Amino acid sequence: MNELRDLQRLWLFKWTNYLKGYQRRWFVLSNGLLSYYRTQAEMAHTCRGTIPLATTHIEVGDTCHLVLTSRGRSYHMKATSEGECQRWVTALQQAKASSSLLMHHSDDSGDEGPVPQEYRALTQGVLKTLASKLDDLSTCNELIGKHGAALQRSLSELEELRGSSESSDKVKAVNERATLFRITSNAMINACRDFLDVAESQSRRWQKTLQYEREQRHHLEETIEQLAKQHNSLERAWKENPTSYTGVERPQEGDASDENDDAEFFDAMEDSRAFITVTTGSIQHKRSGSNQSMMSGRMSNDWTHNENDTSGTNHIQLRRTRRSRIPDKPNYSLNLWSIMKNCIGKDLSKIPMPVNFNEPLSMLQRLTEDLEYSELLDRAARCDSSLEQMCLVAAFSVSSYSTTVHRTAKPFNPLLGETYELDRLEEYGYRSISEQVSHHPPAAAHHVTSQRGWTLWQHITIDSKFRGKYISVMPLGNIHLHFHSSGNHYVWSKVTSTVHNIIVGKLWIDQSGDIDVVNNTTKDTCRLKFSPYSYFSRDVPRKVTGVVEDREGTANYILSGTWDDKMESAKIVDSSQGCGGSEGKQKTVYQTLQPKLLWKKYPLPDNAENMHYFSSLALTLNEQEDGIAPTDSRLRPDQRLMEAGVWDEANIHKQRLEECQRLERKKREAQANQALEEGQDIEGYQPLWFEKRAEHSGESTYIYRGGYWEAKDRQDWSICPDIF
Repeated sequence: MNELRDLQRLWLFKWTNYLKGYQRRWFVLSNGLLSYYRTQAEMAHTCRGTIPLATTHIEVGDTCHLVLTSRGRSYHMKATSEGECQRWVTALQQAKASSSLLMHHSDDSGDEGPVPQEYRALTQGVLKTLASKLDDLSTCNELIGKHGAALQRSLSELEELRGSSESSDKVKAVNERATLFRITSNAMINACRDFLDVAESQSRRWQKTLQYEREQRHHLEETIEQLAKQHNSLERAWKENPTSYTGVERPQEGDASDENDDAEFFDAMEDSRAFITVTTGSIQHKRSGSNQSMMSGRMSNDWTHNENDTSGTNHIQLRRTRRSRIPDKPNYSLNLWSIMKNCIGKDLSKIPMPVNFNEPLSMLQRLTEDLEYSELLDRAARCDSSLEQMCLVAAFSVSSYSTTVHRTAKPFNPLLGETYELDRLEEYGYRSISEQVSHHPPAAAHHVTSQRGWTLWQHITIDSKFRGKYISVMPLGNIHLHFHSSGNHYVWSKVTSTVHNIIVGKLWIDQSGDIDVVNNTTKDTCRLKFSPYSYFSRDVPRKVTGVVEDREGTANYILSGTWDDKMESAKIVDSSQGCGGSEGKQKTVYQTLQPKLLWKKYPLPDNAENMHYFSSLALTLNEQEDGIAPTDSRLRPDQRLMEAGVWDEANIHKQRLEECQRLERKKREAQANQALEEGQDIEGYQPLWFEKRAEHSGESTYIYRGGYWEAKDRQDWSICPDIF
């Protein structure tokens, strides 16, 4: 009985309108609310409606029919059987009773603890904003009704004047559509009113929940602080006299080693096997068991050994503590449609946007975020098998999208000549430098060198278009990865990113397309397929599948997972041809070992939803550094002000920087025209740290020419322009 009261999920038929009648909907009863969706998959992102049962009248109609009336609106539903209908009635009545009791208890328990004034004001401000938005929608509804009525009158007059039967039929059809449009607008305003009512009824519970969570967080912070102090005291005591602690010995040279250095990438064949059915462009995986290995993650130890020490003992040095939070994002509202309605089909890089639609990172810093899971490349550098190495490289190519699942905001377009460095030699053995080498089209070059056996470089041009309902971002260019010991050279590109619901609804992002990872040295390949989200698909959302093949085209590994969570690999031990698939595609059934975990996403930091959903690495990217170039993105004033929450001043600086960049571009164009008139050679803009070279394929790319880190050591930035 409690299970029925607390949570019930079943299909019901809901009355929609006279055109479509009853439609099948997925209903979920939870916490006193009855929500409905078109499909079960929609539960992850789109709710079609919610009915608060505390104030709802429940009526049993004719056979298998239910009528719920809430705030003047009736919902007609139909079950498939009398028994199912009775179970729903019982569950709804129990949920209503529980919700009414909880609401009454909430109203009478105001003495449990005062809610801070700032949170009360914040909640009231949200409700005030909702009410204001509802007034705007009401005004729009009145205008729609007014103009719709005028349209109908005009059409009626036209129908009387026109004599032919064909024209009369067309006018009648248009008249019916105008009527449906008015009905739709009324439904929209009713739905918004319901939302406001729900928000008002729940505001007191929100305040108390928020206060409780704040107290728990404060208590946890105090506990962690005490533990940190005890940890530091123990470390200091151990450093002063390590031999006085029983069972603790200072490691001798050669004893300290990474326990994962000699670990095999794949275990031996196990008794339990898996069967995978593969058609062209799709993979179906049927497993007979589960045996996942844990990911070899980064070490979180605050202490590191000096590997270059040649004395009899190891010195211990303290790593720098990176920041773990930024100021909370302000709750500023802005009408996106007022800016975007005139930009359909245009390149977004040429549209001036306020910082309200940005996140406080530049595109150069977003490129650098690809290194979030650089330990995958460290592991790949230690692989003896090129096919196992390919699995890890493919997982790395997928991992770069994991930080985007909640990141629908736009990064800052870098200014021409803007740079960004990330020095993580101490923590992770690599350092990275990137530079904006072109403004129209926007293009960036990126170079990473690791002491752990690999080098990565990429030249990416961003092509973005606004399509009315969504924005498509298409990165053009290749990513190159070279492993020092084996000489293997990998090349791949990026998939298309799409931001949906630009005008109406909640913004959400999807990745779609194929990534072909090619080892130019051994000719091994891996095609990764990013399946686009579909309302009608039964697949797991954000699904990624792939097959690793050697130079002869023989499949060796199956890759599967999602781009926002994890990737696994399964070694193929046998294959056979299955029956024909859909659309005439031939199926291949692979027998595999148990899948092994290649990569799993790190959890987001606490309070990430108020910090632009930044990952732990992203939170440190804009942290102030000493000795960086004057063109570094950390020094960009509009981006820095936005991070601090001062958005009005940030917009002023953004407009100033963009105007200065336009003037500089016009100056270069004038110089080029003058040189052309005088018959002189025209030399375009030349980046400081990268130079254009031709690839083997004949396409040009930007390669790091060197000199940046040497200039930083000398602190000689005399060649850098003043762009900020």
